[in-house]
This record gives sequence, structure tokens and C-alpha cells, in this order.
Amino acid sequence: MTTATPQSADLDQDKLDQLAIDSESGRTRRLSGWQAWLAAALCAALSLYALYWTQFAINTSIYRASFLGLVLVAAFLIFPLFPKGEGKHVRIIDWLLIALAFASVYYFCTHLEATKMRATAPLTIEIWLGGALILLVLEATRRATGWALPAIAILFLIYGYFGRYMPEPFNHRGFSIPRIVGQNYLTLEGLFSTPMDVAATFIIVFSLYGAVLDRGGAGKFYIDWAFALFGKRPAPAAPGRAVVASGFLLGTVSGSGVATTVTLASLAWPMLKRSGYNAATAGGLTAAAGIGATLSPPTLGAAAFIIAEYLEISYLDVLVMATIPTVLYYLCCWLMVEADARRLHVKPVKTSDQPLWRLTVAQGYHFLSLAAIAVLLIYGMSAFLAVFWSIVIAVILSMIRPEQRLLTLPGAALGAAVTLAAFLIGYRFSVVAFFGLIAGGLLSIALYYWEKRQGRAPDEATERMIAALVEGGKGCVGIAATCATAGIIVSIINLSGLGLKLSGLIVDLGGGSLPVTILLAAFSMWILGTAIPVTASYIIAAVILVPALVSLGVPQPAAHMFMFYYAVLADVSPPTALAPFAASAICGGSPFRTMMQAWKYTLPAFVVPVMFCLSPDGMGLLLSGSIEQIVLITLTSSAALAGFCIGAAGWIAGPANAVERLVAVAGGIALMVPDYRWQTAGVLLIASVVIIHVWRFRRLEAA
Repeated sequence: MTTATPQSADLDQDKLDQLAIDSESGRTRRLSGWQAWLAAALCAALSLYALYWTQFAINTSIYRASFLGLVLVAAFLIFPLFPKGEGKHVRIIDWLLIALAFASVYYFCTHLEATKMRATAPLTIEIWLGGALILLVLEATRRATGWALPAIAILFLIYGYFGRYMPEPFNHRGFSIPRIVGQNYLTLEGLFSTPMDVAATFIIVFSLYGAVLDRGGAGKFYIDWAFALFGKRPAPAAPGRAVVASGFLLGTVSGSGVATTVTLASLAWPMLKRSGYNAATAGGLTAAAGIGATLSPPTLGAAAFIIAEYLEISYLDVLVMATIPTVLYYLCCWLMVEADARRLHVKPVKTSDQPLWRLTVAQGYHFLSLAAIAVLLIYGMSAFLAVFWSIVIAVILSMIRPEQRLLTLPGAALGAAVTLAAFLIGYRFSVVAFFGLIAGGLLSIALYYWEKRQGRAPDEATERMIAALVEGGKGCVGIAATCATAGIIVSIINLSGLGLKLSGLIVDLGGGSLPVTILLAAFSMWILGTAIPVTASYIIAAVILVPALVSLGVPQPAAHMFMFYYAVLADVSPPTALAPFAASAICGGSPFRTMMQAWKYTLPAFVVPVMFCLSPDGMGLLLSGSIEQIVLITLTSSAALAGFCIGAAGWIAGPANAVERLVAVAGGIALMVPDYRWQTAGVLLIASVVIIHVWRFRRLEAA
């Protein structure tokens, strides 16, 4: 069987891209004519602006504000006022909102020095413009993600104003409207705080990098390579193994669980259907493999960049911490796939007819740009510069195959010439590469439109390049709006001291017990994840729940990674359940059943992060500590994970009965207790379940 293509799922690439954006960021307009061109130009401008920032100094306040201004304009063009019945044109109200966004940001950028000393007492015009900008951010977030997050932000704003009327211990002196607006509009502690900074620097360049790899053929190669890896011999578990491996490889450059799920589902559904998977199970499997993209180095999800900022560590440190949790997550998916393949009596099929070695020789160079990020980070380069160079490498490598080129041949030649000239003049090496990219892109675009005017078919390389720039910017619009709204919430929490009060309350509810507090924190993250996206739920948890865990002795990195891991549950938790719903749209299964299947595949993995915080050796899972400590805690977690998977899948050598499943889960729980006696008991419980089950199953087979 050959590897499926998006067309085999009756979806072309444009429809897949649209489905990914709609699933992750709400319904988007299908604009046409000059309005479509304007929206695309703004999204491409976001990508180019971020690339420019990587090379040239821009005032921090001006860059964050202007980036947010571009995001708001793009949001009001892309996302309709109402989810349905919007048509293909921008309304007058949207143009008015765009004008107001421009006025607010323009005033801030042109009066930056004058406003620095009056954040606590802004002028009347600043109150009006700042208040308008807050409302515009809330409206853009509502359009992109729904009502939940803006409603929470509004409640926090009300709390900030009426604090004196709140019951103890939540009361505070209350803040005036000018004070709240000034904090959010005239400082870097509100709309333009750390979440917005991360969106405007790290997230946008990583989003562009993923789009460049996708349009340059790397994304498809990673999936083809994973399918070929398991396609040599037909096997019942081969399709599931290929999906899990593809999810990991594609996730390393995607960073988006929904986008990865859409790609996987479109490619894998024909193969899964042929092997005997029903639509809901196939959708749940692809969703589970897809959301691992949010956990997979080197891209990770947007929240990972915020972890680095909050902990004041390098992004490389975050990548290192995410390594073992990612392995454990995909180990969980792998074990569940192996069990389901036998429980569902899946037919043995080949996942691909392509020889692995031949495919690796032909297109294995796509791994180079991915490896470049890790190598450059290890050598001390900043994260955004490492990604910039990986983008450059990906563009150069795309020129190897004509069907994957991102620049025309004349454009590439001009880019090389400009690069050489700039280098001889004496520009910094990365600036030289930036000039070369821009020159090559401009010539490619000029030739594209010249060919169209002459009535000839233009080079498709230009279309791929433009699509990458547009997708890179468009993929960041909803996230940036979410980060700005999260900044509003954080500003009120910091002003009122609510974070310390809530964290103290959680510790009190837990009775000072670390296990109980961990369970309360996990439950709180699950509740947050049912309503708001991953990035926003993590940001809120970072200022409320992390201090509660830290106060009980949990190391800060472990507490932040715990919250990050559980924030990812937003992608499979109702009513959001973004990844399963996207998969169900492609596979044709029931959204609810698909979501429940995704839960089944992922929930065992989400129990393991408790060991980050519960065990004294938990930091070993984050690759911190001695080699012995790291190996021991990893093996312990893997054994616990196996016990949970037996309970969730209900299969070992054959169907496991209720007693066997319960005992296996009990063994997994015992392994999580930081006491060698409990852990020994856990190993014995799981081992005894497996031995007795195999003995019982063989007797049944013999009978």
C-alpha cells in the first residue's frame, strides 16, 4: 500500500490548512478579491517583521505594541464578527475596529517617552485609547477562541475595580479605571507583558519555521519516512506505529497539536480505514499522536517559550527538560496502539511501499535544518537566531528538488549574489543571510507576476514561498491575541495580590499535603483546559498554581513543567477538544466518540507528570541530577505507565479482566509513591498481573 495523500481523503492542501486554522482559532472568513490579498499581505508582514526583528534592534515597547497592532488588524480581517453567516467580505464595523486599533497603537508608539512617568495617572485621551485597546484585544480573542477567555478577563477586570467589596481573603483596596488602563496600556506589565513578548519574538519565528518546512516538503517527508519505517512487513500494529512515529516527527517542527492532527488524519485515515479501524478510533489515535506536537522538542508549544521567560533560563534548558516527558508520552501512545491493534483485530497491512533507505538517501537532508536548531542552541546561540538560521537552511535545502523549491532559480541566484555583496561590504553574517532571503524573495515575486501578465504559467516556487509567509503569520494571530488577553489577567493578579491568596488557599485546601495539593492543581488545570487554550491556561496557572507547589518544596522547573503538561489537556478536553474535533471532521466519526478515544490514548501519560512534583527524584525526569537518578526515575515512570496502559487498554496477551486491570493500575499508583517499599510492591503487582494473565490466557488458548 502506498502512503496516502491528502487528496485521498478528499481534502486538498488549502482545505487542510483552513481546517487546521478553523479548528484551532475558530471560524475564519473565506475572503476574496483585494480583501483576501490585504489579509494575506498583513499575515506575511507579521512573518517578515519578525524576521527583521531578529536582525535589527527595535525598541521593546514599540515592537510589542506595533506587533499587537498588526495582529489586531489581521484578526479583524480574518475572523468574522459572528461564527456563521458572515459571507466573504469585511464589514464596516471591522474597518472601524481596525482604525481604532491603529489609533491606539500609533499614539502609544509616538508618545512613548512622555507616557513613561504617568502610568498611574494617564491623561484622558490615554484612558480612552487604552480602554479601547483592551476591548479590541478582548474582541479579537473572542473571535479567535470563543467567549471563555475574554469572559474570564472581564471578570478579572471587574474584580480589580470592585476589590474593596469582595469577601475575605479576596478583598483588596480596589483600583480606579485610570489605574487599570494605565497598567495595561502604558507599561510592560499588562497587554505588552511577557506573554505578548514571547508571541512577538519566539512564537512567530517558530510558526514561520514550521510553515517553511511544510511548504518545502519536509513535513510530508517526515510522515513518509515514518510510514516507510514500519512498512517493510505487514503487521496489525504497523498502521498505529506509523501514526505515532509520524506524530512525533511532524510534531518536532509543528508545535501545534491541531495542525499536526489535521495533517496526520488526512494522510493516515485511508490506511487506518483499510486496516479495520473505525472512524472514531482512527480520529482518536491521530489526535493523540498529533497533540504530542505541543510537547515535542525542538519546537514545543507556545507555552514552552513562556516557561523559559518565567524561569529566566535558556530555551535549550526547556528543550532538555521536555525530552523524557515527550518520550514517555509517545511510549504511552505506542503501548495503547499495540493493545488496540490486537483488541480490535486490525488487519495486517503495509504502511508504505517506499524503501526506507532509498527515501532517506533521496530526501534525508530535510533532517538537517531540524538538527541545526539543537546544534546552534548547544553552541550558545539565542533561540530566535537559531530558528532564523534553520529557516535559511530549510530554504536552501528546498532548492534541491524542483517540486519543493521556495525560491525561483533566478531569485536564488540573486539572493546568493546579494549575500556575497553584503558579506564583502562587512555586514554581520546573519544580516547578510537576511538580505539574501529578501532579495531572492522579491525577485521571485516580481517574476511570478510578470509571468502571469504574459499569460504564462508562473513558477510554483513563489506560491509556496508566499504561502509559507502567510501561514507563519496567520498561525500566530490567534495565539498573540490570547497572549495579550492573558496579560490583562496577569496584570490584575499582580496588582491585587490575588495569586498569592489563591495559592495559599490551595495549600490550605490540601491541608499542607503535597499529594493532595498536586491533585488539586491537576484538577484546576483540567478545568481551565475545558474552557481556554493551552497557552492561556498555562499563563494563569504559572501565577496562581505554581507558587502553591513551590511553597510545598517542589522545584520551580518541575512545577512549571507539570502545569505545562496538564495545560496540553486543553486539546483533548471538552468542550474545546480541538484536536479530536478536527480529526473527526476528516475521518467522519462522532466528535464525542473521537474525543473519548483520544482521552483513552492520552490519559495514562498525563498521570506520569505527577512524579515531577511528588518524587524527590522527580527532577530526573527533566534530565536534572545524577545519571543513576535519571535512569531510575525514568524506568520507574515507564513501569507505572505500563500499569496505567494495561488498565486503560484492557489488554495484555489477550483481554484483561476487571481484576487484572485494577491491580495493574494499583501497581502504577504504588510506583509513583516516593518510597522504595511502595515502588517494589508496584513492580511486583504489575509483574504478577502480567505473569498470571499470560498463564491464564495460554490455558484458555490450549482449551
